[in-house]
Amino acid sequence: MIKVKGVECIRAAAAEFIGMMGERTVFAFHGEMGAGKTTFIKAVCEELGVEDVINSPTFAIVNEYRSATTGGLIYHFDFYRINRVGEAEDIGVEDYFYSGAFCFIEWPEKIEELLPPETVNVFIKETADGERVITIQIQM
Repeated sequence: MIKVKGVECIRAAAAEFIGMMGERTVFAFHGEMGAGKTTFIKAVCEELGVEDVINSPTFAIVNEYRSATTGGLIYHFDFYRINRVGEAEDIGVEDYFYSGAFCFIEWPEKIEELLPPETVNVFIKETADGERVITIQIQM
């Protein structure tokens, strides 16, 4: 569990998260609207060396970034606006998920049946005092 006391602490939380990622590449971020999924993914991408502008792919469904430090690709998905699983299949999400590149997924419950079995579930919850609690659930 990672606690984020405020925006000023988000980069440290992202670094801690990266330290826990291991060899895993597909991460499904769960949380209510406004919980901080996009903000946290942005911080993780920045810690991984992305220098491009990082924003939510709400309308594009997927944004592609490249780490300036490793050269590795990072895909950021937002499935909030899809209405059926077929829309995700049409853009070839499974090719992304099995590419070996990092895949950070917002609103994964919309495409749950397409997620690889080794997907890491990340839950972000806002507490009453505005902190964020990030819980990581790794499939064995």
